[in-house]
Amino acid sequence: MYTLFFSPGACSLASAIALAESGLSYQLKRLKFAESEQRSPAYLKLNPKGRVPALATDDGVLSENVAILAYVAQMAPAAKLAPLDDPFAFGRMQAFNAYLAATVHVAYAHKRRGSRWADGEAALQDMAAKAPQNLRDCFALIENEYLPGPWVLGETYSVADAYLFTLTDWLSGLGIDMADFPRVADHYRRMRERPAVQRALAEHEVG
Repeated sequence: MYTLFFSPGACSLASAIALAESGLSYQLKRLKFAESEQRSPAYLKLNPKGRVPALATDDGVLSENVAILAYVAQMAPAAKLAPLDDPFAFGRMQAFNAYLAATVHVAYAHKRRGSRWADGEAALQDMAAKAPQNLRDCFALIENEYLPGPWVLGETYSVADAYLFTLTDWLSGLGIDMADFPRVADHYRRMRERPAVQRALAEHEVG
């Protein structure tokens, strides 16, 4: 039994979708950020970063979507959530996931979490003001270069699609119209039709 620590609206949704797709046995543990449960001694013992997601396994705890998504795909090979028999394709998937984690997510965080990088009010306002354009630039790159369709890896669905769906869902929070990126919007629509995605969305809200 795996345990995924999550918070509604957070990037942990990507790992929840992967688990729902995998067929593995898992449970969800919701952390109430408003009550700073992610900073509690008990959680920090599991994940010293104090963030989500974190996946408790029989071998220990994994954090970071990039690692958890790859792990879930490898632990459930029958679900075909990654090109496990093609090292280059697997590397391409990981490159995309790393871009989402290191660039796209960070661009979004400059709007909501500017205090991670600056203290001055002017700097915080500048970062927040720049965030929508930065995110637009990121999704323009994804739209034009990295989403051949219908999935991130072309004809093959993978955990990268769960991650892209999760961050696409954040666009409206910065006043960005998903329709400006037709391929991304089509990807998002098809993702919402998947039963595992619907299950993860429901579980992520009430877990």
